[in-house]
Amino acid sequence: MPTINFILTIFCTALLLSCQDSEKKVTNNQNPQRPNIIFMMSDDHAYQAISAYNDELITTPNIDRIADEGILFTNASVTNSICAPSRAVILTGKHSHLNGKIDNLSDFDTTNVTFPQLLQEAGYQTAMFGKLHFGNNPKGFDKFMILPGQGDYYNPKFITQKGDTVINGYVTDIITDLTLNWLEKERDKGKPFLLMYLHKAPHRAWLPAERHYKEFTKKTFPLPETLFDDYVRIHPKDLKPESAELRSGHGNLTPPKNGISTAAKSAEMNILTHMILTNDNKLKDSVVKKLGIEERYLGDPTRGMNEQQKAAWDAVYNPINEEFTEKYPGMDSKDLMEWKYQRYMQDYLGTIAAVDENVGRVLNYLDENDLTENTIVVYTSDQGFYLGEHGWFDKRFMYDESFKTPLLIRWPNQIKEGITEEEMVQNLDFAQTFLEAAGVKAPDEMQGKSLIPLLKGENKAWDREAVYYHYYEYPAEHAVKRHYGIATKDYKLIHFYYDIDEWELYDRKNDPREMHNVFYDPDYAEVRQEMVQKLKEVREKYKDSEELDKQFIKVYEEK
Repeated sequence: MPTINFILTIFCTALLLSCQDSEKKVTNNQNPQRPNIIFMMSDDHAYQAISAYNDELITTPNIDRIADEGILFTNASVTNSICAPSRAVILTGKHSHLNGKIDNLSDFDTTNVTFPQLLQEAGYQTAMFGKLHFGNNPKGFDKFMILPGQGDYYNPKFITQKGDTVINGYVTDIITDLTLNWLEKERDKGKPFLLMYLHKAPHRAWLPAERHYKEFTKKTFPLPETLFDDYVRIHPKDLKPESAELRSGHGNLTPPKNGISTAAKSAEMNILTHMILTNDNKLKDSVVKKLGIEERYLGDPTRGMNEQQKAAWDAVYNPINEEFTEKYPGMDSKDLMEWKYQRYMQDYLGTIAAVDENVGRVLNYLDENDLTENTIVVYTSDQGFYLGEHGWFDKRFMYDESFKTPLLIRWPNQIKEGITEEEMVQNLDFAQTFLEAAGVKAPDEMQGKSLIPLLKGENKAWDREAVYYHYYEYPAEHAVKRHYGIATKDYKLIHFYYDIDEWELYDRKNDPREMHNVFYDPDYAEVRQEMVQKLKEVREKYKDSEELDKQFIKVYEEK
């Protein structure tokens, strides 16, 4: 019969092994109190091109999975719809006028404190792979491999701590390969991690992978209702006289000539007149010249391909060139607009197909390696993009397709699956969200709001009525005029300034396509008054002002 001492020995040994096993489980799960964070961001990915938002153009099952297992934000927006400034806002948690990165041309002030630096100091292992767009030595990262500037779709160069390197292949696949290699072989599995997984796609000039352009060049897509927009925004009834009391103090009440939005009409991003047949629509320069078409030439977009890649490309795109050569003499402007739109969609959406596949690869890795449960996964874009709405491509405006951005977040056991959230949130909020999730105090200078209450369903704690937007890069590419404004769930107020002084007010619920500027409509006089006052208050809250506007204009003009 076993003695009491023997039984106690067995019991204590079992208890010790059990404690060691529990400790291992905590280590393997990266400490449940400190979640891992994977920030997935693509470049210029329109929310209209994610099937969780709209399934008319493309199906994105892997990106959708994040929403299906988490939360889908329908009122997420950016503070400044252009690549580098958007990224600076995300990293610093401060509006452009405070972090200093107001446009793609200005330098990023490296004295700014970024949330990756704070997480790194708090014990997180940090890595960045893909497109940063500015700087070649991002602060706060243990490992980075980033594209120089825009980077290339085929055989891209990467900047690393050890110098530049060229990797052969397709950029979206390569960024994912680097990411998965770091997760599998390079990270310290005893630490929580921040991983910034940043795609170049679907940025212009939209070169899909071979497996996708063979498929997508055969597709036809529905035309947007506003493809042939004439930019008339004010109806005759809006110009009725109104009382002096209502006119007082509400901005410039002289409507633009003929009811046309000067800013919308003068922008240089129309698919018919500004999209380039060679660089954007993939016609050969020789074909364009043969047809007598005069336009800017930005060089052969396929020049980075090797012989094998170029041969595969030409096998598909040469017939497209031949078909256009035959059709062009009989085309009118409507025919040409529709042809260019289809070519645009085929290549743009083709690049997104690769993004979706690769997001799936990362999600599968998390599942297969017991990392899903304690990892926050975010999918977003640095801004929205026009897919033919108002006749446009590109972004920059505060109109919805550019201003709104996709935002899908998964955090198992914290976010209830399949939630749709309509609260007003911005890319300004990411820094404070990640810091709170990690238990790190955010600096007082950060201007966003942590999304944690919304992620946990505590909507009553969310008190933001309006978000603020400011675009600066003018005069410049695409000629989108300087403007700032606010948006609530119901209305949007925009002030275009610098070389014009025009105001636009949109009823977001009754006019979702933003075709009717009601700023001059007497029926909206009270709304206008409230929104103008709210804009003033929001500008003060975020420390923006006319004085700063003048300073940035002066600096811009001196460059």
